[in-house]
Amino acid sequence: MLNRMEMIRIFCSAADCSNFREAATRLGVSPQAVTRAIKALEEELGEILFHRNTRQVHITAFGEAYAVRARQKLEDFDALFRGHRADAESAIAGRIGITAPQAIGKRFLVAFLQPLLKQHPQLVLNLRLEDEITDAVEAQIDIGIHVGFLRDSRYVARALAPVPLQVVATPELIAASGAPRDLDELQQRPLSVLIDRKNGRPWPWTFAHGPSLHPPAPAFVCDDPEAELEAVLAGLAYGQLPAYLAQPYLQSGHLQAVLTEQAPDPWQLFIYRPQQGPVPPRVRLVFDHLRACFSDPAQFPQG
Repeated sequence: MLNRMEMIRIFCSAADCSNFREAATRLGVSPQAVTRAIKALEEELGEILFHRNTRQVHITAFGEAYAVRARQKLEDFDALFRGHRADAESAIAGRIGITAPQAIGKRFLVAFLQPLLKQHPQLVLNLRLEDEITDAVEAQIDIGIHVGFLRDSRYVARALAPVPLQVVATPELIAASGAPRDLDELQQRPLSVLIDRKNGRPWPWTFAHGPSLHPPAPAFVCDDPEAELEAVLAGLAYGQLPAYLAQPYLQSGHLQAVLTEQAPDPWQLFIYRPQQGPVPPRVRLVFDHLRACFSDPAQFPQG
């Protein structure tokens, strides 16, 4: 029979993985052993830690909160065996490489990390702002933030928040040109286009049920989401913007949304880190902190 500490250790590993089989591989045990440990811990706590079926495993809200506490207790327990090699403060020290999309990095990431950097002055932040997924090994990335799809088995990934796309313009531009009632009318309005820096091609505007729009004669073209936002705020064009950029201006009335019934399914914001090797305390701390910040609608607008 497993003792409580072993159950906690298996649970923490399962919380970091996409399924129990992956956790079993990392721990060097059978998937059945992981399942038994999770079940025993759930019975011990009287709470469900994972929603699971024959194909998927999803950690519950209680499990997420319990994992944060459990990891700290495991770290405290393991520290008892480290002797005088390092105290708790020195463990939260050193370089941590983070990558994120440009707009998210500039508007949110530094502000989210500022309290941790003040609390742990020996942390050294190395930030790479790129809209595409950065090669974690080559760039020495510990943690990444990504919008879109992330199915790379080399990473431990967690979905944090939906990222709705909204067609917006200033009230003045809408009043001058009339609010479009459908995509045909939208194409008659001045539109912005965002260029994919990776391949130089324009990103299409996407809508519910599959149609996409390639503005034939855009009024504004750039390769930076924040520059596109400024152009839309200046009344130069309509733009299809992510909620984390548009929402504050929608709330203030500087922008208005149109064609809301044709909005596409939201994208997803992910946080990820490389699979290989143990997770240093500094990486664990920052990973959990960013996961909490980006999951909070009060800190990261979600539409």
